[in-house]
Amino acid sequence: VMRRNKIISLNENSFSSLRMLDELDLANNKIESLPPYIFKDLKELSQLNLSYNPIKKIQMDQFDFLTKLKSLSLEGIEIGNIQRRMFRPLRNLSHIYFKKFQYCGYAPHVRSCKPNTDGISSLENLLASIIQRVFVWVVSAVTCFGNIFVICMRPYIRSENKLHAISIMSLCCADCLMGIYLFVIGAFDLKYRGEYNKHAQLWMDSIHCQLVGSLAILSTEVSVLLLTYLTLEKYICIVYPFRCLKPRKCRTISVLILIWIIGFAVAFIPLSNKEFFRNYYGTNGVCFPLHSEQSESSGSQIYSVVIFLGVNLAAFIIIVFSYGSMFYSVHQTAITATEIRNHIKKEMTLAKRFFFIVFTDALCWIPIFILKLLSLLQVDIPGTITSWVVIFILPINSALNPLLYTLTTRPFKEMIHQVWHNYRQRRSKRGKGSQKTYGPSFIWVEMWPAHEIKPKLSKPVLCTDSSEASVTTQSNRLNS
Repeated sequence: VMRRNKIISLNENSFSSLRMLDELDLANNKIESLPPYIFKDLKELSQLNLSYNPIKKIQMDQFDFLTKLKSLSLEGIEIGNIQRRMFRPLRNLSHIYFKKFQYCGYAPHVRSCKPNTDGISSLENLLASIIQRVFVWVVSAVTCFGNIFVICMRPYIRSENKLHAISIMSLCCADCLMGIYLFVIGAFDLKYRGEYNKHAQLWMDSIHCQLVGSLAILSTEVSVLLLTYLTLEKYICIVYPFRCLKPRKCRTISVLILIWIIGFAVAFIPLSNKEFFRNYYGTNGVCFPLHSEQSESSGSQIYSVVIFLGVNLAAFIIIVFSYGSMFYSVHQTAITATEIRNHIKKEMTLAKRFFFIVFTDALCWIPIFILKLLSLLQVDIPGTITSWVVIFILPINSALNPLLYTLTTRPFKEMIHQVWHNYRQRRSKRGKGSQKTYGPSFIWVEMWPAHEIKPKLSKPVLCTDSSEASVTTQSNRLNS
């Protein structure tokens, strides 16, 4: 036992005379490198402890002569060049101890490996917790169903602003990709159930993991950029209602195409240069590149920081500022209007919409911003937190965007109410044996009901600086 002896270096023949040595403990020293054949004479060794030494590199054939080794401890050692070849000759090895759970995938034949989980995966399952395994299917189903439902229903809402409807459908397509991502993760969890460690490293290095991770980032970035675009569009029309030029179809489609191109570029650039980014998406079992550990390559770290603390944080600040300015503008306009009481109820409705939109954005992104900041400050982040972020927090926007931008809007509610009213009316008339009539169309116009629009506003009015007209216009835009 030579623990804590401040040993800096070892000679290749340091243990040549100890051929019958059974246990060797070199933990907590200052050894930076191991000579290639330092263990060549220790063929009877059964326990080796090299933990907590600043070893920078381990040779591929470092342990080839330790054929009777049963326990190997490498805790606290960052093995940048780790490969399966290192541990393959150790056929009698039953216990191995690493710094990271991910390293266990390089020794799949070892019965006991510690740590046995990273908070996301375990030796048995891709998703370690039963809660994760259940909720990945629940969140996937809710996200996919909600967004597909909106995509199918939007054509039946004849919108005054068809370009806005196209943007919403594009947002739903992006959010639906997040549901598909979670579905694929759940499917591979079922595939590897009970024997994940045998396939862990192959899975994280596979093209499937790379594509699934790219899909998640594509969904995230396109969704963020689309929400920012929709927010800015609404901000300009509400804060500057009489200077707002109606967006043209060509410009809107061009912006949407540009957003998707940027999303694809952000998602697939890490796959173009393996030397710089290394295994960008394969750092955990769910293939999501949060990169919360300092040991990752500098390229991956820089790229991850630019995306999450650069682009996404800037987008979040823009969204918060824009909705705050919109609410303030509507509030100030209502105060200067003559009919204040008629606008109080609408203003409270707008305030609730603002709150929930900004709240869900904050709930989704603030935890990720905090994780990235803590990782830059070299704070150890438990893997359990990462799993909660990926499975529960990150998909929040994707699951709730259909609710916030379509299912809770007044046009959609009125359409559902009209359809139900038509159904009851037809049943009532059939019961009375009345003559067959044709009910109103299933299509509903996305605007305020006609009985709520004042006659004086039904005709074109030249407004130079009218606050009363501005309030009604702003309310209509916010609820579309």
